[in-house]
Amino acid sequence: MTELVNEQQATERKMLRAMKAKGFSFRRLAAETGLSPFIVTAALLGQMSLPKEAAAKVATVLGMPEARDFLISAPSRAPLGREIPTDPSIDRLYEVARVYGTTVKALIEEEFGEGTMSAIDFDLDVTRQPDPNGDRVRIVMTGKFLKSQKHSVGRQSSGG
Repeated sequence: MTELVNEQQATERKMLRAMKAKGFSFRRLAAETGLSPFIVTAALLGQMSLPKEAAAKVATVLGMPEARDFLISAPSRAPLGREIPTDPSIDRLYEVARVYGTTVKALIEEEFGEGTMSAIDFDLDVTRQPDPNGDRVRIVMTGKFLKSQKHSVGRQSSGG
């Protein structure tokens, strides 16, 4: 398993180096391939797989035909592990979930009923929002609502 993880990380680094060498940002690579920046970024970081045609586009633009197989392979859904990362940006996202998670859960259930938001059938957009007191980071997340399922043994599951 460690060998596979090392190989995946090496491929990620190689794709990011190719992107940088060609002067691409994630947004520019997305524009070149007709995909969203969220999808391109997540795929290059091994967190999402792409359909074959999309993977072929990205691999071609990067000049890395060997990246196609990596981009269509099963993603690593939890690459950060269980410990809270010390990177300030990632830690702030954990903080948002810790502080406002129950609020978001309550609002989802009030609007949709008992269930959850999918993190698989999911989209994300990160943009700059100008503000006179300092620009703000705008994060918009959309995920399919998954209604809780009642199982015959009385347990509930929300899946995805």
